[in-house]
Amino acid sequence: MDFLLDAFFLAVDRILSLDPEVLRTVWTSLRVSLTAVCLATLSGIPLGFLLATRSFPGHGACCVLFHTLMALPTVVVGLLVYGLFSRQGPLGCLGLLYTPWAMILAQWILSFPILVSLSLSAIQALDPRVQPTALTLGATPIQATWALLREARYGLGAAVAAGFARVITEVGAAMMVGGNIRGYTRTLTTAIALETAKGEFSLSLALGMILLALAFGINGLLHHLRSRGMG
Repeated sequence: MDFLLDAFFLAVDRILSLDPEVLRTVWTSLRVSLTAVCLATLSGIPLGFLLATRSFPGHGACCVLFHTLMALPTVVVGLLVYGLFSRQGPLGCLGLLYTPWAMILAQWILSFPILVSLSLSAIQALDPRVQPTALTLGATPIQATWALLREARYGLGAAVAAGFARVITEVGAAMMVGGNIRGYTRTLTTAIALETAKGEFSLSLALGMILLALAFGINGLLHHLRSRGMG
């Protein structure tokens, strides 16, 4: 019990004192994860929409593939991105290994199938007459598509929240391709892994509590935007 109380008071102290190290780590976590989720949203939801409204040879296999990739291990993604950006890799000349951009790519790979699969499910769950009815009433194809997306807004919002939750708590790929460089690529999850390895369990738990509070705040904001801004 004392261990938990110490961690709680340490977390509160780090937050209230605006500890520069913690602030840099929080900012890196947010910048990397939000960028990755935004890119996954812009690419994943349109693809999910196409899969939900179009049929083509291999459509079922494609849907199964994206559903399967939702469980893609983070270490596998880390190995893939590491192989791409290492000196011997095909993109090694770009010098992106151990940079935030390598972490963003890894997190995009992790969140992209989640956005595709959950947006696909959200749109398929709608009444199939929504889009044809809008077209019949004189809407343009773009307006009919927007009407369909508005009807699926709660499911799409949940997809974005799930994608964010997947990447903000990710540690394996971030450690492998980011290098856990202090003040540059160190995120809350990699900092927790480092402090745990050093035996600083109270600090690790404190960082974990900050991470949970951060995730709660972002998901609360997403819920607010989804229910009010898209209502």
